[in-house]
Amino acid sequence: MLLKTKVLPLALALAFAGHAGAQEIIKIGHVAPVSGASSHLGKDNENAAKMAIEDLNAKGFKIDGKAVKFVLVPEDDAADPKQGTAVAQKLVDAKVNGVVGHLNSGTTIPASRIYFNAGIPQISPAATNPTYTQQKFNTAFRVVANDNKLGGTLGAYAVGKLQAKKIAVIDDRTAYGQGVAEQFVKGAKKAAPGVQIVGKEFTNANATDFNAILTSIKSKNPDLIFFGGMDSVGGPMLRQMKALGIKAKFMGGDGLCTEPLGKLAGDAVGEDMVTCAEAGGVTGTQQKGMDDFRARYKQKYNMEVQLYAPYVYDAVMTMATAMADAKSSKPSVYLPFLAKVHYQGVTGPISFDANGDIKDGALTLFTYRDGKKTKMEVIK
Repeated sequence: MLLKTKVLPLALALAFAGHAGAQEIIKIGHVAPVSGASSHLGKDNENAAKMAIEDLNAKGFKIDGKAVKFVLVPEDDAADPKQGTAVAQKLVDAKVNGVVGHLNSGTTIPASRIYFNAGIPQISPAATNPTYTQQKFNTAFRVVANDNKLGGTLGAYAVGKLQAKKIAVIDDRTAYGQGVAEQFVKGAKKAAPGVQIVGKEFTNANATDFNAILTSIKSKNPDLIFFGGMDSVGGPMLRQMKALGIKAKFMGGDGLCTEPLGKLAGDAVGEDMVTCAEAGGVTGTQQKGMDDFRARYKQKYNMEVQLYAPYVYDAVMTMATAMADAKSSKPSVYLPFLAKVHYQGVTGPISFDANGDIKDGALTLFTYRDGKKTKMEVIK
């Protein structure tokens, strides 16, 4: 009788365990710098990933007719390439079904080899350096336009719309900053072969003192300064430009183009002095979807979208859509479906070319007025 008493609870426990395990758990890794100088952008990304996971679970997302549960596995790469590869391996060891990240090109590129070797699909919501998708890794995708378009378009805009004749260029020596600056110069020279690049200076992603390079640039009297780097450096740089009496226009890519730049630069951000571009953009009827997302995000987190959150949200949803199309969350099974996916996101329609780059990626140009980021136009 005692034996039966022991066996029955065990049998019941196993039965309940079997029932509880019937729902498939799908682990989505997310990587961004949630510590360090770009932590405000990293947290923005992580918040959006959580929001997407919660939305998928709330609507009872199904794969092959069966309800599944998504779980986010967040990691911090601190925008450091070495830490980026370490957390990439950690996610591989955790057997995640896919990865959304990283934010910086400098961490995304080395991490992408680890995901490729493990056969795990990766969608970056922010990395723009062309090298990321030129490595022939069939696991690498991105939902934003790359630097060829981003930097090139800004270069053409600088000499065309802004009529810049003498341009100085500064970059932070990261894969992102250097890449977007190089493409900017190419775009400017292509659009106006006679444009003068009067100076090329370098800093780093953690720098705070720019007096030496700005003093050198001031002596060359440029019409415009292009900065390849992030807002955490660009804001203080603008303050020091004002202190030195530099009147040149200031331009940068998506890393500069954030809501916090107005606060980081203070009154040095000026009125229509700064031009920057996000590597994405919607117009017309698609604008409502973006506006609704931003409103939901603000209500949920009591803060404005910083920059990449909509692209993170769409990256998660795009990955889930490919799983549904494939009727499987197994990476090797849904990967081919991800390559040919069609998803209508809050950032616009998402599909990928043969390299994994988003097709027909748009750009949105912004300036700053009254210290606030202000949309100017969408370029496709």
